Amino acid sequence: MKKYFLIPAIALAITIASCGGGNTKNEADNTATTPTEEPSTGATETVEGIENVTSSNTWTVEGNDQMKFNTELIRVKAGEPLELTLKNVGSLPKESMGHNLVILKPGVDIATFGGEAAAAADNEYIPKSSLSSVVAHTKLLGPGEEDKISVTLEKGVYEYICSFPGHFGMMKGKIVAE
Repeated sequence: MKKYFLIPAIALAITIASCGGGNTKNEADNTATTPTEEPSTGATETVEGIENVTSSNTWTVEGNDQMKFNTELIRVKAGEPLELTLKNVGSLPKESMGHNLVILKPGVDIATFGGEAAAAADNEYIPKSSLSSVVAHTKLLGPGEEDKISVTLEKGVYEYICSFPGHFGMMKGKIVAE
């Protein structure tokens, strides 16, 4: 009878000991990677692939009927005006496949913003309750239309999305201001 009690007790002790040792290592690993995972207003955040993007303060981004932006990574000089043009190159009507480009402040939760935007049809899907989260935005565009915005960004990483209902999950990108 003692054998049947000892075997599960030993197995439990080994399991607890092995789990405890792994957690200490993971905590150290998580501490080392935390700064790159947190939203940042400084240029300390590393954006994968940014070294392959040419820095320019004039960009044209196209949105299409497949709910994609043709540019998902933009590199600009901080403190200088950014001229950004959005072109809707699709053919579907604005009511079913309109596109805009909304530059959000660092740290804004995209899912929350996108949910609020879906209910803001009267304001071209820019929620009035979240205007403080928006740096700049284009108009909502139909097929063949384009709009240009100009904005000066401080150093940091800014996410941009299309806020038309359901688009923000696929139509998004980052602007790195250095």
